[in-house]
Amino acid sequence: MVRSFDYVVVGAGSAGCVLANRLSENGRYSVCLLEAGPPDRFLWIHIPIGYGKTMFHPVYNWGFYTDPDPNMNGRKLYWPRGRTLGGCSSINGLIYIRGQKEDYDQWAALGNRGWSWKDCLPFFRRLEHNELGESPTRGVDGPLWASTIKQRHELVDAFIAASNRLGVQTVDDFNQGDQEGVGYYQLTTRRGWRCSTAVAYLKPARKRPNLQIETDALASKILFDGTRATGIRYEQHGKVHEVRAHREVVLTAGALQSPQLLQVSGVGPAKLLNQLGIPVVADRAGVGENLQDHLQIRLTYEVARPITTNDLLHSWTGRAKMGLQWALFRDGPLAVGINQGGMFCRALPDEAKTPDIQFHFSTLSADTAGGDVHAFPGCTYSVCQLRPESRGNVRIRTGTMRDAPSIQPNYLATDLDRRTTVAGVRFARRVAATEPMASLMKREVRPGRDAQSDDELLHFCREYGQTIFHPSGTAKMGVASDPGAVVDERLRVYGTQGLRVVDCSIMPTLVSGNTNVPIVMVAEKASSMILEDARAGDRPAAQVRSPSMEAQY
Repeated sequence: MVRSFDYVVVGAGSAGCVLANRLSENGRYSVCLLEAGPPDRFLWIHIPIGYGKTMFHPVYNWGFYTDPDPNMNGRKLYWPRGRTLGGCSSINGLIYIRGQKEDYDQWAALGNRGWSWKDCLPFFRRLEHNELGESPTRGVDGPLWASTIKQRHELVDAFIAASNRLGVQTVDDFNQGDQEGVGYYQLTTRRGWRCSTAVAYLKPARKRPNLQIETDALASKILFDGTRATGIRYEQHGKVHEVRAHREVVLTAGALQSPQLLQVSGVGPAKLLNQLGIPVVADRAGVGENLQDHLQIRLTYEVARPITTNDLLHSWTGRAKMGLQWALFRDGPLAVGINQGGMFCRALPDEAKTPDIQFHFSTLSADTAGGDVHAFPGCTYSVCQLRPESRGNVRIRTGTMRDAPSIQPNYLATDLDRRTTVAGVRFARRVAATEPMASLMKREVRPGRDAQSDDELLHFCREYGQTIFHPSGTAKMGVASDPGAVVDERLRVYGTQGLRVVDCSIMPTLVSGNTNVPIVMVAEKASSMILEDARAGDRPAAQVRSPSMEAQY
């Protein structure tokens, strides 16, 4: 028997959990939430420092790899993606960042009405419980916690003080619209535990009779009646099932798998679909294009004294101390994750009107994010360009969701991206060479003092640069006249009916910072629009106003 719901939401990640909660909240509409991964019962998901335990986990992480990138010395880069309830919010670095107000004003300037900073701010405030307290830009009644790091660290304090000497001012709140400054990050934690969207949004809603949650359920195809999306076919425990959507199908599978699911279902570039023998439902050239990501460059240093998290992890007394701190007080390194210090500044001050690089400063060091820590006392200056010009793509290789798509990030493809990234590395070195940081730095491990010229530093970036886990833009929001646009300003897929995308895919341009909180905001705003459209549809025809955009939809 085929089950039917008002809404079918595909992907229980940062956006999907929000939608499942909000769409089922009033009890009027039924919702089915499909998640390809298992429930989030793994303990290390919920302990903040467990980020290192999930980074390469074969069950809770999709573990994608890009195609060889010619701009990165032909390397295939590892791209982790969450595969459990909460999605990437269950495995990410917990950094609470919204981006700059100019990011959203740019979205609106591109023709996306209702997406300016002023329009988005109410939804940012709605989603958050901010420990800094209520303000015109902060909320305190939302389900997602923005927690302040209470235990200061000598290395982070030195990082802040050295940045001050270089002209970067200390800030307590990076999320008021103007990011510029240095300080401690806020984290998506609650009393020492990770506050994923599964915890914040799904847990309070999961017992509602009008919400059905299916885990280990891999969506394989969007079902269409002509160009109207009517449901989802999915695989679960070796069996194929179908679920129908009376009102809408909403894709929240992320910037890799939402475009992949669109393409295998016949929505995408007709040339690609024809090559693979997939019947075309809607010829949308932009599906899978416009891929953007933040490329992180990690500078690692050996610290002069054993005051780092490396030292605690390599000592049984240190591990015991961390465990007791967390068990007794929900405090200490286990409660704050990997990165504590942050900075937003301008690597190219003559060209950038707002901060163009972001720092994640960590009191530990490893060859890769989430990898085994070094045997020596270490710290990491991770720097990334905030608004890359480079664009890549996501394209299916076959007609099945079980086969990973082709992912080409095309990093460092433009002159601005290369110059900004090298300048960011140079600024990180300036911070490390400035007191009080300089006295704590014993040696630069990577890239090492032999790398000095721009060409040498660029080679280092190509050889060791990694994703900072923010792929976006592959089903971009735009006006109907834009041939690369995939969704309209209400996130409805052009050329179809009853189908929306609500995740990082819809970003026309990448936000200046970590993407988790912006996508929670997008989902909050989308849920409001979906319910508004539902109420309009439920009213008698004479009462329904038809916006001009409907003619293009």
